[in-house]
Amino acid sequence: MGSDFKRTLLWVVFLSSLFMLWDSWQVHNGHQSFFGGGAQQSAVASTAAAAPSSAAAASVAASSDPALAAADASSSVQPVEVTTDLMKLTFDEHGASIVRAELLNMKELPDWTEVGLVGLVLGKKEPPHRNVVLFDHSKEHFYEAQTGLIGASGAPNHRTDFKLVDGPLVMAKADKDLSVKFESTSGGVKLVKTFKFEAGRYGMQVTHDVTNQTDKAISPSVYYQIVRDSKAAAGANSFASSYLGAAVYTTEDKFEKIKFSDIADDKKSYPAKTNNGWIAMIQQHFLSAWVPKQGENRELYTRRLAADEYAIGSIVPMGEIAPGAMKSDTATLYVGPQSQSRLAQIAEGLDLVVDYGWLTFLAKPIYWLLSWLYKLVGNWGWAIVLLTVIVKAILYPVSAAGYKSMARMKDLGPRMKEMQAQYGDDKQALNQAMMKMYREEKINPMGGCLPIVLQIPVFLALYWVLLASVELRGSSWILWIKDLAAPDPWFILPLIMMATMLFQIKLNPKPADPTQAKVMWLMPIVFSVMFFIFASGLVLYWLTNNVLSIAQQWYVNKQIDKERSERRAAKAAKAAAKAAKKK
Repeated sequence: MGSDFKRTLLWVVFLSSLFMLWDSWQVHNGHQSFFGGGAQQSAVASTAAAAPSSAAAASVAASSDPALAAADASSSVQPVEVTTDLMKLTFDEHGASIVRAELLNMKELPDWTEVGLVGLVLGKKEPPHRNVVLFDHSKEHFYEAQTGLIGASGAPNHRTDFKLVDGPLVMAKADKDLSVKFESTSGGVKLVKTFKFEAGRYGMQVTHDVTNQTDKAISPSVYYQIVRDSKAAAGANSFASSYLGAAVYTTEDKFEKIKFSDIADDKKSYPAKTNNGWIAMIQQHFLSAWVPKQGENRELYTRRLAADEYAIGSIVPMGEIAPGAMKSDTATLYVGPQSQSRLAQIAEGLDLVVDYGWLTFLAKPIYWLLSWLYKLVGNWGWAIVLLTVIVKAILYPVSAAGYKSMARMKDLGPRMKEMQAQYGDDKQALNQAMMKMYREEKINPMGGCLPIVLQIPVFLALYWVLLASVELRGSSWILWIKDLAAPDPWFILPLIMMATMLFQIKLNPKPADPTQAKVMWLMPIVFSVMFFIFASGLVLYWLTNNVLSIAQQWYVNKQIDKERSERRAAKAAKAAAKAAKKK
């Protein structure tokens, strides 16, 4: 027993060390850490401007130059507020750009150190829950959606003054949609931007109607651009890090993240030209994305515009427009949560912004199953409980075999003590004798570890689901558990989990070595302290698993006790029959 316990402990230490090394390697390569506090996405400021990839992209970069913004600051324009059932948007008539996007149904979450026992000890108070703001143009944060024309001299762009066309700016409860128009004429080109909103949707249709009022044909291109600084969003989860930066998707190269540091260094791993896909800026649980029409030729670009200002864009040629003629181009702008069901309807691959890390192949099915269970019970916490029951049922044969081996090892206690006395300090001979005994008794000493090892991938995948799925963001379970993606504010679940682990130890065979026995009793305390900072949904999963394991182990122990009693009764009957026969 002693050598097997040591072997198990060594495997645990080895696997933990291996995992820590892998996690450090991930951070070293710019990925987020499993434990949070991952690599910073902000780029190092550089004095050299990024070299333009093409004349078109260079033209957009020039129109985005901060110096031009300062030169245009004298223009007298008014902000325009548009309210739908889901969003409150602020447009700047200077460029008809969206400079603020407030999500009316999404609240900022408090930092986990501001609530519960930690908040009480630190003297912090939970702040008021404000609405989540994505686009924002303030001293603290810069994040905008911009569009305009290039390729026609003096044509309107996002630095040109636009005028709001009269019409409603608030979507009434009975309205199914709302359209807001801005128009501008510059360089003999008239541009009308139409933003069409539909009830219940975060995506909006943005149409550019271009009229050539000159006496010569023009060939303009419309650009769709998102500009952002590298600052973390207000209310971001400080418990665990997640990706913050740009992303692009094409059917040729699929989904690619583009870190701010890569934009600053002018690193381009995405295709320069394509006729499909989308561009986006991603932060935890939310994103903004431009999705031009599929099949339209376009050029993709990224650019650092200032020390901490980064752009990703798509340039779509509109073709030749004859004098007096008009052409249109329409794209979808999504500004909202990373809801997989919503994103999958907008464009191919857009749901890939929900980042489940290296365990996507397992996290995706777990999320699907959790969502299905949520539809049944209407609560994510109970859905996690049911998920644990299903996983436990699938692993039942393996767990039962392991518990039977552990229960039968109780019978070997006296024989182990005899072997220890017989072989003394000869560890090699003792190990050989014990392994022989295990083979004869058909016992797998590692059987009790296998169920735990099989649970670890599910545990890690559930971690990513809780971290990345906006559907579980701020989801409550019961009473004090208000956010399954954050640690238990009062540490009640970890303490209950520790109690279940201690009870499990009582059900297991006691190690012959007193030192090993003490270590066994110490491990639940260590694990519980670790679980203090884990998401309460993870603790709920492991706690439920422990409760089910206790029930299963108790049932198996009863079966073993019954078999043991039957064997003793049969042995006694056989001895009695033999004694009677002698008489």
